[in-house]
Amino acid sequence: MEKYYLTTAIDYVNGAPHIGHAYEKILSDIITRHYTQRCDDVYMLTGTDEHGIKIQKTAASKGITPKELCDENSQKFKDAWKALDINYSQFIRTTDEEHEKVVQHIFEKLLEKGDIYKNSYEGLYCTGCECFLNPKDLTEDGLCPDHMKKPEVVKEENYFFKLTKYKDAIIKHIKDHPDFILPEFRANEVLNQLEDIQDISVSRAKSNVQWGIDVLSDPEQSIYVWIDALSNYITALGYDTENASEKFKKYWPCDVHVIGKDILKFHSIYWPAFLMALDLPLPKHIFAHGWITIDESKMSKSLGNVISPTSVLETFNLEYPDAFRYYMASSAPCGRDGNYSDNDFKEKVNAHLANSMGNLLNRTLSMLVKYFDGEVKPEFKAENPLAKKALGTIQIVKNHFDNFEISEAVLAINSLVDMTNKYVQDNAPWTLAKEEKMTECGQVLVNVLDIMCIISALIYPYCPNIAANMAKQLSFDLKTKLDDLTADNIKCGKLIEKEDIKPVFLRVDSELADKSAKKQ
Repeated sequence: MEKYYLTTAIDYVNGAPHIGHAYEKILSDIITRHYTQRCDDVYMLTGTDEHGIKIQKTAASKGITPKELCDENSQKFKDAWKALDINYSQFIRTTDEEHEKVVQHIFEKLLEKGDIYKNSYEGLYCTGCECFLNPKDLTEDGLCPDHMKKPEVVKEENYFFKLTKYKDAIIKHIKDHPDFILPEFRANEVLNQLEDIQDISVSRAKSNVQWGIDVLSDPEQSIYVWIDALSNYITALGYDTENASEKFKKYWPCDVHVIGKDILKFHSIYWPAFLMALDLPLPKHIFAHGWITIDESKMSKSLGNVISPTSVLETFNLEYPDAFRYYMASSAPCGRDGNYSDNDFKEKVNAHLANSMGNLLNRTLSMLVKYFDGEVKPEFKAENPLAKKALGTIQIVKNHFDNFEISEAVLAINSLVDMTNKYVQDNAPWTLAKEEKMTECGQVLVNVLDIMCIISALIYPYCPNIAANMAKQLSFDLKTKLDDLTADNIKCGKLIEKEDIKPVFLRVDSELADKSAKKQ
């Protein structure tokens, strides 16, 4: 694998980030970190979507300019991702001057090619979706099914893109590439949507939408949000219609677009059509994740259950975001909806990160210090009965990531942790020490520590700080590529001193960890 290019959806800056935004960015960061363990050149793009009527109206209601609103809220997204250890390569804003310029060139190229034409149109426009809706898409009460608001009737002379021209080619691509849209059950939804697809509006009259990118050849029109927003995936790499940068040539086509299921139509129909019109290759995969509910209820301002990405860290006084990252990543099977609740969060991270994985490392190292003064002797290096399972788990995890089954990969890692815990219980090194079978005791401990090195590597994408703490206590190089991992990682000699053994994750309800609970 020479390179890996991952993009997230760019978040609309009409408001502050919430836990749903965080879910996508955490998944994306975990995928990116995993591929850094398999590939030397990995690039992750994220950013913010900053044009459109909603921005214009919200800014006006606050008495500030649209750009001031965008600057304020875009920074909130950056701050949230920093707090969650989202390690992106580039953050693009659609108000970036270079992006706007290239979007104008793309529009003119498609206009010149005849793929964009001007026409009068009357339709039902949902401000929340930033798109026109078909009457058949509405609820029985005539409301937008996503925003539960009645769309307004809009009559304008706009520019349209010949989406119907590319209908058959898109259908063929989806059928010829069953892993183009993942999970696969989403592909059927897209094929159904393609049955009665129509040409789409790609501009709005400037009289109605001032906050947008001007059409170069017709300044009375603003380039419509989707041709603007979707183009970020290539403008960020230095694409232009006249020539492409070396960066673009290096990374395009994208390996995966990570998006929410609600914008799948735009990424799997509109975007491929735009790319086909530009004679550019399509992305390899589009991964549509589900939504996150709060205590089994959909997030809603009226319900007051919208959670900010960092509030969980504050509530549980977490020094690192690892526990939250782990919980969110394991909250839903591939592409399905997940749920967040405080109680489930505490139970899951305590059971998996503190009691099972953390305690396994802590007590094994403690026994090594107690019985052998923290030293690994040559005779402790023996055939490891856990090796086959551990090395097999690496391949299982890789396979899951190749299909974007992030929570399923967690289950495989936990299975390895559980098996290693059972190995300790079955072989009882404390009993071996009591019986003065010291070589056998040392072999059991080192076998476990060898596997803990592999576990630290596998858990790293989810919990980078915990993994780093584990690797430090094991004197293990966390930069080791997955394909180079073996079951022989612990070196002979002094491994650790008693004072250097520290819990890698404190229970969130412990006296040390859950300080906020004790204050209540």
